[in-house]
Amino acid sequence: VVGARETTREGVRSVEKIIKELGNELVIVSGLAKGIDATAHYASIRNGGKTIGVIGTGLDIFYPKSNQRLQAHMGEHHLILSEYGPGQAPLKFHFPERNRIIAGLCQAVIVAEARLRSGSLITCERAMEEGRDVFAIPGNILDGKSAGCHHLIQEGAKLVTEAAHYGKLQKIYIAESSQGREEERIQPLLEEFPYEVVSEEVFAEITDTVTPVSYTHL
Repeated sequence: VVGARETTREGVRSVEKIIKELGNELVIVSGLAKGIDATAHYASIRNGGKTIGVIGTGLDIFYPKSNQRLQAHMGEHHLILSEYGPGQAPLKFHFPERNRIIAGLCQAVIVAEARLRSGSLITCERAMEEGRDVFAIPGNILDGKSAGCHHLIQEGAKLVTEAAHYGKLQKIYIAESSQGREEERIQPLLEEFPYEVVSEEVFAEITDTVTPVSYTHL
């Protein structure tokens, strides 16, 4: 799952809806950036699923800082991957390189709120080169934030508004029935970051923006 760092509430809700409907049948892979990436990881964890983060830094670097708790939790209970050595800073060219790994790990890519010139489209290009399916979530036609998604649909990507559109995909992961143990493990993270897309505080944390709402729950 890839998409914009500067996401909207509609983008957050759309990704959360799709991942919830998947019912933990797939491992969710994303890039641990703010915005859509963070939304995808948190939605997977919230629903008791498994998730993989592919980062553009060394494994000991937290970038962005707002995702430090999320990255630490995933490193302990899920999986973090990087091709960069310890201490490697988040250099600009690392992220297009990182995107090819995301594309290569997946049978399909879902893109949400991507502009025409964005790293998300690079991931989709790599995915198509590898013969992967590309799904695009449609969005607002007025602000340009989903213009890249609409372009992909015009070029043959599959429009996706619900998980049922995955019907023809082969399942790559079947979650084992350890829901009780998983809930115990993720509860501390969810108490710190209670993933509710209607929350102003949570939206600010996902998008790394400042709002006038007090972070009383932190």
